[in-house]
Amino acid sequence: MIGAILGDMVGSPYEFDRGAKVKDFGPLFIKESTYTDDSVMTIAVAEALMNVSRGADDETIKNEVIKSMRAWGRKYPNAGYGGKFRQWLSREGYGPYGSWGNGSAMRVSAVGWLYDSLERTREVARFTAEVTHNHPEGIKGAEATASAIYMARTGKSKKEIKDYIVSEFGYNLSRTLDEIRPNYHHVESCQETVPEAITAFLEGNDFEDVVRNAVSLGGDCDTLTCIAASIAEGFYGVPEEYRKEVLNRLEDDMIAVLKKL
Repeated sequence: MIGAILGDMVGSPYEFDRGAKVKDFGPLFIKESTYTDDSVMTIAVAEALMNVSRGADDETIKNEVIKSMRAWGRKYPNAGYGGKFRQWLSREGYGPYGSWGNGSAMRVSAVGWLYDSLERTREVARFTAEVTHNHPEGIKGAEATASAIYMARTGKSKKEIKDYIVSEFGYNLSRTLDEIRPNYHHVESCQETVPEAITAFLEGNDFEDVVRNAVSLGGDCDTLTCIAASIAEGFYGVPEEYRKEVLNRLEDDMIAVLKKL
């Protein structure tokens, strides 16, 4: 899960197409590299899932996810939440709002690590999405991301991961990064973020290369890189020097959740 947070931090200075769309953008971490709502909600979902049993039913999981996301969101109110999600955080009883935004995919990485089957991973990913992002595309983005993480960490090849994602979720993974990059722009939908993030992973040669691939696309760069790096962690692991850099930029309560996970 630390991979997702690293991706969020590294991508954050280049969000809203502020980067030059190149892989050689300098060191991964600069002064402005900080966590955003992506990291806060990733941690919130992780804590929620650790607070329930691995076999908990959908309502138990959803209630705990709602409780945790609202608690963390109110604790860190200025992390960069979208308008509708901010309303959801502040209003008890405000239910899911049909979003297909990429928020469901950026917060799901803990699911890819906590369960012992692909079927259960997909099921729980769906539960974590449905509390806000109950549009089919929002659910699909969360399931696809968690599935890729689970497959990456359990030894599947990139070809196996790609074939599964294409067959199960229908994402177009045939385009190269060079084909995507020129016309890619800031967009916050799952359907225009998750496939691009997975492609960044598929084309990467190691963990850092995946991160640089994702940043080079631009767009909603913190979220795209969060998703790509969350998968890359499962496949490559995170270099220790970068792991330490992430921890140095997090709050103590966030680090406590990571250590528990």
